[in-house]
Amino acid sequence: MALFKFFGKKENKEKLDKGLDKTKSSFLGKIKHSLLGKSRIDDDVLDDLEEVFIGSDVGVDATVKLIDRIRDRVARDKYTGTSELDNLLRDEMAQMMLENYPDIQEDFDVPEIRVNGKKMPYVILVVGVNGVGKTTTIGKLANAFKSRGKKVILGAADTFRAAAVEQIRIWAGRVDVPLVEKGMNTDPSAVAFDAVRAGIEQEADIVIIDTAGRLQTKINLMAELTKIKRSCGKNLEGAPHEVLLVLDASTGQNAISQAKAFTEATDVSALALTKLDGTAKGGVVIGIVDQFKIPVRFIGVGEGINDLQIFDPREFVDSLFK
Repeated sequence: MALFKFFGKKENKEKLDKGLDKTKSSFLGKIKHSLLGKSRIDDDVLDDLEEVFIGSDVGVDATVKLIDRIRDRVARDKYTGTSELDNLLRDEMAQMMLENYPDIQEDFDVPEIRVNGKKMPYVILVVGVNGVGKTTTIGKLANAFKSRGKKVILGAADTFRAAAVEQIRIWAGRVDVPLVEKGMNTDPSAVAFDAVRAGIEQEADIVIIDTAGRLQTKINLMAELTKIKRSCGKNLEGAPHEVLLVLDASTGQNAISQAKAFTEATDVSALALTKLDGTAKGGVVIGIVDQFKIPVRFIGVGEGINDLQIFDPREFVDSLFK
C-alpha cells in the first residue's frame, strides 16, 4: 500500500487536528465519561462503548463490527485495563477503514488518460444534493489541481438553479479556469458534452462537471445521471472516469441516506465529505466507509480555498484521538 506524504506537511496536519475539534471533543468526552470508575475492559465497558459509537453517528452496522473487533482483540492479545483502550480503539478504527482502501493517493492527482497515443482529459462528474458544499468542493478541487500545474476546465451542468450556475461561475473566476456553461434551464447533458469536447480541444488535464443536486425518485435521478454520463462518453470513451459524491458530514446519518440513494442511482467511485470542521458528527466517516466500500478521497476541514484535504484513515483516526 502506498503511503503518501501530503499529511506530512505540518500546516495541513494542524488543519486536520483543528477541523476535528468538535468531533473529538464530543467523541472522546463520551468515551471518558463511560469509563469513569472502571478499570477493566469487560462486557459492561463494551456495551457502553457501543452506545457511544452509535450516539456519535458511527452507525449501527459499523458499530457492531467495531465492537466485535475490539472484543476479539481483547481476547486474543489479553488486553485487560481500560488505560489501554485508546490505542486499541485507534488501531481497530483505522484498520477497519483501511480494509476498504486498496490504494491511498499521494497528492491531488489523477491517472493519465490516452486514446490512440493522444493525451485526453480525466473527467470527474460531481454529484450530491443541494447544500452539501458540492460547488464549493469543485472550486477547491480546481484550485488544488491547478496549483499543481494541471489545466482544468469546469462544466456548469446544474442548470436547474440560477444560483448554481452563478456560484460555479464565481469559482471559475476566482481560480481562473475556463467554464463551459449554457445558462439556466438548458439540457445538463449538453453542457457535459460540450465540457468534455472543450477539454479535448484545449488539451486540458482535468474536466470537472457539476450536476443538479435534486434528490428526486431514484428512477428519475438514475435517468438524469445516466444521460449526463452517456453525453460525456460520446466525445471520450470511458468518460466520466470518476463519479465523486459530495456529502455533508454535519448531517450525520442523513449523509448515509444520501449515499445510499446516489450509489443506487449511479456508479459512485469516490466520496468527498465536507464541513467536518463545523460538526461533532465526524464519526459518520467510519460508518460511510464501512457500509459503502467506496473510498473517501477528500475531506473539507475549513472554509478557505486550501482547506480541502486528501483523506487518509490513519491520519483521521490519529487526529480524532489527540
